[in-house]
Amino acid sequence: MSHHLQRRWYPLPFLVAALVLLPLSVLLLSWGSVDTEIWAHLWDTQLPRLLGNTLVLVAGVGVGVVLLGVSLAWLTSLCEFPGRRWLDWALMLPFAIPAYVLAFVFVGLLDFAGPVQSLAREWFGSGLRFPRVRSTGGVIVVLVLVFYPYVYLLARSAFLAQGKGLMEAARVLGQTPWQAFWRVALPMARPAIGAGLALALMETLADFGAVAVFNFDTFTTAIYKTWYGFYSLSSATQLASLLLLAVMLVLYGERRARGISRPSSERPRGRVLYQLHGWKAAAASAWCGLVFLCAFVIPVLQLLVWFWQRGRFDLDERYLSLILHTLSLGGLAALITVAVAMLLAFARRLAPTRPIRSAVGLANLGYALPGSVLAVSIMLAFSFLDRHLVIPLSAWLGGAGKPLLLGSLFALLLAYLVRFLAVAYGPLESSLARIRPSLPEASRSLGVGGPRLFFSVYLPLLLPGTLSAALLVFVDVLKEMPATLLMRPFGWDTLAVRVFEMTSEGEWARAALPALTLVLVGLLPVIGLIRRSARQIGH
Repeated sequence: MSHHLQRRWYPLPFLVAALVLLPLSVLLLSWGSVDTEIWAHLWDTQLPRLLGNTLVLVAGVGVGVVLLGVSLAWLTSLCEFPGRRWLDWALMLPFAIPAYVLAFVFVGLLDFAGPVQSLAREWFGSGLRFPRVRSTGGVIVVLVLVFYPYVYLLARSAFLAQGKGLMEAARVLGQTPWQAFWRVALPMARPAIGAGLALALMETLADFGAVAVFNFDTFTTAIYKTWYGFYSLSSATQLASLLLLAVMLVLYGERRARGISRPSSERPRGRVLYQLHGWKAAAASAWCGLVFLCAFVIPVLQLLVWFWQRGRFDLDERYLSLILHTLSLGGLAALITVAVAMLLAFARRLAPTRPIRSAVGLANLGYALPGSVLAVSIMLAFSFLDRHLVIPLSAWLGGAGKPLLLGSLFALLLAYLVRFLAVAYGPLESSLARIRPSLPEASRSLGVGGPRLFFSVYLPLLLPGTLSAALLVFVDVLKEMPATLLMRPFGWDTLAVRVFEMTSEGEWARAALPALTLVLVGLLPVIGLIRRSARQIGH
């Protein structure tokens, strides 16, 4: 392709990269003026505790997701035991449950006035006392149960891709299955485990809903309280920059720990290596079944019970408006994000120059930005634009002179675009890479070019990847709480906001209806992921 034609693709990748870099620049500029009174108050009353809570939470969740994810992946991918075939895919289903949903189900079930403790006091006497549910251990357990699938999925794929030659060689050399796991399988799977751990830790640092349910203060809750409690957007932005620094450290640590990984040249295994018998088989079934029960079955059943007891009475016009707002936001965000991601994928394919590759890479960094960080940085930027551009221009034109960008639907959609662009880009880039260059070249030779080439050749072949990308973005937008809560326009409440409002008031049963709706919608991409995984391993 000529240099002139390549230059036509330059503006879009650089514009999207600038949108992603906007939050980073705003965070840096926010330190130009520091409100010393607010920071002194935060340091005296909250900041040391916030830092300690965040570090403990990250450490606890990190250890938990690795132990849970790796052990489950090892059992389901290399061992045979009763129930393995259905547990293999069932253990991915907790992906569909948002962290804040599992959190309020956990608290509602196990709190002092909940059904478990009430029943236990009836059976064993009123003096029975359980450990306090709203504790550091409680929030760590919930986040581990929600985020372990990141490690499980990637570790499982890594174990399956190792082939049987290396493991059988270890067994010939006298290694026990346990020794072969520690010396062969685990070191080879370390890059995949590290990538899954990094994703889980980034989600932990970005979580707002679950820690709010447990009244466990972290940087995300402090950002919300500083904004709405002290009415200081700049101080909230400075706190967000500290949170972003923690996310960047996690990403840097994952890259350093990954090292130079060499993919295995062996063919993937088609069958398990170890046949478990007796108590070992029973223990494996019990362990996998217990995790699935706690992470998916019990929460869904409890949501159904609460829905029947109270939630079904909330099916009124207001709830229908919540669904309409949620679906509208998800649909608009999916449409915009997939369109931009597709243009980026075409830019990288048709003009594979180093500047465009770098710009596309920067554009995909937005997924590492927590929703709360995006919210405060975009709103600070739009507040500046409103004060210095929109309001004076509106007044000069004879308008009302009111801010238009701050608290607008456009601001929220921009946050979704930056946050979830990488989610849409992955499936689209993979689908586009499978289209051989000879096919569009043959079409051009037959006189088919421009928009007609896209709609006649590219779009039909890209349709599966496009639908997957749109579905993933749609569901992620539905479940996104921090950005939606902080940035939604007046009157634009969503299902996630409704869950937050009800759980803040302790109305667990009334939160069941929107939570159950989110879980059912979240199952759609998880089922697609399971089917794709089953095709890849030949089940």
